[in-house]
Parts: sequence; C-alpha cells; structure tokens
Amino acid sequence: MNGPATSLDSAPLPYPQTPKSANAWFVSHGICKAHWAKAQGLDRMTVVDLLRGRLKGLRGEAHHAAVALGLKANPANIQSAVAA
Repeated sequence: MNGPATSLDSAPLPYPQTPKSANAWFVSHGICKAHWAKAQGLDRMTVVDLLRGRLKGLRGEAHHAAVALGLKANPANIQSAVAA
C-alpha cells in the first residue's frame, strides 16, 4: 500500500530512543523504515545498522541518522540550551 505520506513518515523520532524503542515506534505507527529513511534523505542500510547495533552513529551519515532516529541528541539543540 503506497498511500499518501503522513507527517510521521518524514518526521524525526522523538529523543531519547533506544534501538529497541525506535523499532517499536516504527511498528506501532505502521511506518516502513525504508520509506522513512528515504524521506529523511538517509541510506536505508545505515538506519537498519543503527537499529541493529552494528553502527554507533559517531560521525557522518551514521551520526545524522542517529539524531533523526532519536538515538542521539541534536547537537544544535544542545548548543542553544547551553547558550541560554
């Protein structure tokens, strides 16, 4: 079923998440991880590897994916919170 994209399809997951809770979020909202990754501009396998624990999201695309998955805090939000 390729219905219209919902706002959840393209929205980052709420922080904080664990890989297990992020997987549960996809299941409970009925969202395909591959479609979500594409909407985020991320490689599907990077997202899958983060959720399986194969990647830690330390730098590059893995870091951006970890932030979008809610596995890591958004550094921009941390900077603004510290500056305030």
